[in-house]
Order: sequence, then structure tokens, then C-alpha cells
Amino acid sequence: MARDQTDTTPLRSRDELVAWFEAGIKPKAEFRIGTEHEKTPFTVNGHHPVPYEGPRGIGALLEGMRLLLGWEPIMERDNIIGLHDVTGGGAISLEPGGQFELSGAPVETVHQTQAELMAHLAQVREVAAPLGIRFLGLGMTPSWSRAQIPAMPKGRYKIMTGYMPKVGQYGLDMMYRTCTVQTNLDFSSEPDMVKKLRVSLALQPVATALFANSPFTEGKPNGFLSFRSEIWRDTDNARAGMLPWAFEPGMGFERWVDYALDVPMYFVKRGDTYIDVSGTSFRDFFEGKNPKLPGELPTLSDWANHLSTIFPEVRLKRYLEMRGADGVPWGRLPSLPAFWVGLLYDDTSLDAAWDIAKHWNAQERQALRDDVPRLGFKARIRDRYLFEIAKECLTLAHAGLRRRGHVDHLGRDETRHLVALDEIVEAGRSPAEEMLEKYHGVWNGSIEPVYKEYAF
Repeated sequence: MARDQTDTTPLRSRDELVAWFEAGIKPKAEFRIGTEHEKTPFTVNGHHPVPYEGPRGIGALLEGMRLLLGWEPIMERDNIIGLHDVTGGGAISLEPGGQFELSGAPVETVHQTQAELMAHLAQVREVAAPLGIRFLGLGMTPSWSRAQIPAMPKGRYKIMTGYMPKVGQYGLDMMYRTCTVQTNLDFSSEPDMVKKLRVSLALQPVATALFANSPFTEGKPNGFLSFRSEIWRDTDNARAGMLPWAFEPGMGFERWVDYALDVPMYFVKRGDTYIDVSGTSFRDFFEGKNPKLPGELPTLSDWANHLSTIFPEVRLKRYLEMRGADGVPWGRLPSLPAFWVGLLYDDTSLDAAWDIAKHWNAQERQALRDDVPRLGFKARIRDRYLFEIAKECLTLAHAGLRRRGHVDHLGRDETRHLVALDEIVEAGRSPAEEMLEKYHGVWNGSIEPVYKEYAF
């Protein structure tokens, strides 16, 4: 998650909210790729969750990273809760259960994404190894109960923890037990944003199937390939989902503003204090009618913070966030940006991707989204298996990356980062199916080997 914003300009009109999004428009030459990934820390000794406190805790890990990298600490009260690279723009932040997130700097090529990732993992290893900490590349913690997982000292998470059980069955599981990898991509105009949003929303289940990697809960198969994706179906449907209205005429920045104004808020941040306003609407706040802050108007920071608490399958900020993938082992991480960059940053592939999805209706898109956590590639839309669609999308991603023509120092283009996905499609099964096969075979019904084979 991004760090909370601190722009205190008071907001006067809805136009300012729309302008906040419009400020994200960039010429194509300035398009960048941002990759965020989360990983679950565990103790090498005994495979337990890692608490925040203590000489071998998350706090000590962040402090060690600060000393190693020279990045700015992000503090909340007296606790270090993240790090920010003031020169490159990357950041390290903490998710509610201690999941360690790298929000990568905006880079030009998938090669640079991979280089950034390799550097990050080497740095983290250098600090974590002496503390007896390693990380898991899965979409969900495979063996711990929710009660075992320690909470991180962040005010916004305390408010969310209190609110989540009121609005869905799985909100606390989402917060404390899941990990994702996301890709953030730019748009060149409002119509370009709308087209990319529609294509990526409709095809998000393809990424869910390709990256499905959370088949275990508390030591046993949970009946799903991506339980992380299933969790999002019943976390908080006022702020999640497939956004059927985004496919209707009149879609644009204003439509998103109207949606966001009515998504219930979690908190307002004033100085170091998080004020619990959970369940109230930003629209009322905008009119000076928030019961906790009577007469007070929101600031630009309040708006930016509120937008970071909306969780649909694709999220609009000043860029678009692809949110459908499970966390995966490090070797597969660069293939998510490669997949979406190939589809969305090349106009020919983008048009062809829209041709695949443009005739589907809202019910069909929703049904595919609902089926994919359990069925993966075997989910169907109309008369097609998702597997065929995934193959087609991968072909388009290859073609798009080839046309981009960004080569590395050995003359290889960005398609090399799709190899992990090519192998999945060639084998015809998702990462979760491969893991379940091991569980029922060589692992002899134990998930302990996961801490070796899927660790960073």
C-alpha cells in the first residue's frame, strides 16, 4: 500500500476531484511500469509468523534495511513502518500481517523491473538472513490461523480490522493472510484510460488463473486454486468487484469520482492520528457533514487516501492498477508486468484484446470472475474455456512486447519475461495445480516443503 498522503489543500468542488485523476494523463513517451509485490515473512526456525517487536522482528528488519539502503524511514508514532527511496521513487511498506511489500519505482522496461526486483531481494536477504527470516511467494499463508498472525502498528489497519467483519466474511483474511503482485500502468488520455480499464477488467480473470497460487489454508487444500481471489468476493462488495458500470456509455474520470464519493470511508488522517470514520461517505464529508469532523472539508490528501481504500479488480488512481494476481515465487514476478505491458502498451494488441472481450456482458464477466478462483483455466465464458483465452492473450502479449522492441544488454526483448507463463500454458495447469500435485505426491500430504521450495 502506498504511504498516506499529506497534501492539506482543502477541496471546494467536484471538478478538483476529477482534475486529480486527469493529472495522471501522460504522453506515450513518458509511460512507465510500476510493480508491487507482497511476500510473507516467516521464521526459518519453526516456520512461524514474524512479530513486529523484538531483536528479530519486522521492526528490526526495516531498521536494518534503512541502514543498508539509506532510504528515508516512514514513521508512525515511534515505529518504523516503511521506507521511501527519495531518489528513485520506490518504497517498502508493511501490510497488516507483516507482509513485506516492495512498491517499485516507475521504470521504462520490464528488464528494469526485473533488475529492481533482483536488487531488492538481495538487499532484503542480506538483512533478513542474520535475523533468521525468510519470505514465502504464495497468494496466501498456507499454514497459520488468523489468530496466530501478529498485527503491525499502523493506525489505518486498526480501523480496518474493526470495520471489516461488519461488511464481509473474509476481510480479515484478506488483510492478514494474503499476498499479491500488482502492475501499475499509465494512460495517454481519458478514452485511453477507459479502453485500458475495460480490457484489463474483463481479462483480469486470465491473470488470476495464470497466477493462481493459494490452494492451502491452515495446512490443507482449501478447494480453490486461488483462495486469495475467492476472499475478495466476500471482503467488502461496496469497494471491490468487476465494476459493471465502467462498460456503460459515459464512462470516464467523472464516473469514477461519483463511484468513489459513495464508497464508504475508513479513516481521516490528521497529523499522526487516524480518526475512525468507517462507514461514512466521502460525499457527506465533501459537504462538511462528517459526524466526526463537523463543518470540516476534506483535503486533497483525504481524497488520495480514500482512493487507496477502494479495491476493485482494476483500480484507477493517476494510473491503472492490475489487482487480480496471487503472490508468486520471485522467478515469476516479472511475468505479470510483462503480460499487461504486452497487452496494454501496444495499440495493436490492445485492440485485439478488446476484440476478445467486447461482446461479453456484465453477467458473463461476473460469472467468469466468480468461477476462476475454484476452476482456474477450466472456467468458461460463453462457449470458451478460459484456458483458450489465456493462450490467446499470451500470444498478444508476446506480439506487443516484440513490437515495443526494448532489448536488454544481451539483445533479448521483453518477451523473455513471459517464459514462466509460457511454461504454465504449455503444461496446461496453474501454479496451484502444480503445487497440489506435489502435495498429493512427493510432499506426502504435508505443506512443510512449501517453506523451502516457494521461499525467497
